[in-house]
Formats: sequence, C-alpha cells, structure tokens
Amino acid sequence: MKIFYRPLIYFFLLSISLAWNACAPKEPVVFKGVNEIAIDIGDKGKPILKGNAVFYNPNKLKMKLKSVNINILVDGKKSAEINQHLNLLIPAQADFSAPLTAQLALDGGLLNTVFGFLGGKKYELSFEGSIRIAVHGITIKVPVVQKQEIKMR
Repeated sequence: MKIFYRPLIYFFLLSISLAWNACAPKEPVVFKGVNEIAIDIGDKGKPILKGNAVFYNPNKLKMKLKSVNINILVDGKKSAEINQHLNLLIPAQADFSAPLTAQLALDGGLLNTVFGFLGGKKYELSFEGSIRIAVHGITIKVPVVQKQEIKMR
C-alpha cells in the first residue's frame, strides 16, 4: 500500500511546483527612485518625510503592491524607516507610483540634516529594504537598493 502513495505524493508536489512557477513574474519589479520629496511637520511636531516612490513593472501580469519596508539613510546614517501596508494595483509593463511617508528620527546630527534640507543643501539618500507584491494571491518579496542625490528648495 505504501508504494501506491509515493507516486501520488510526487505527482502532487510536482503539480504545486509547476503552478507556483507559472504564476510567478518573469522579472522583478524595479524600484526607480523617489520624487516629490518634501518634509512636513507631523501631529506631534516631528518632521515627516513624504514622497512618491516610482516603480516599473516589466511583466505582462497585473499585480498588487502589498507592503513597503524600506530604511532611508541620509549620507550613510539611518534616518527613517518606511513600513506601510498597501493594496495598490500594479499595471502590466508600466511605471507606477506609491505615496510613502516616514517619520524622521531626530537624534544626533539629523536635526542639522533637516535644517540642511530646508536650506537647500545636497544629500545622498539611500533606500534599502524590500517590497512585497502579490501575483494571483501568491506574495513575493522583492529587494530594494537605490541611491539618489537630492537638493531641497
């Protein structure tokens, strides 16, 4: 009786594997950067970094952006963290953007950085972390690593 179940189990595992590969996107979603960066003052008087993250979906499949988990480093120092849960539709083979907000931590020299932002000084922002996308109900983690230089006006 054990001999009968073994091929059935192998067939079941192979079917799951093929279904998983058929639903997965062929290429990862690409993080292109953040535009429209601004600093506002939040409810508790702490500065909040706002911007629109721009992505590109090279696949022929529509997807959903489920979450964004990114650390923001200003000139190599961790300054903010984005942990947002979303349910944003990702169009096929197109650019799309997601509004993001992060509360800045005011420790050490970061206060000088905030005043530098307001004064027009240039800074290098690094975005490191991941996003989660869903394709046909299957969630996939996509790494994010991006650097960009900004100058606030």
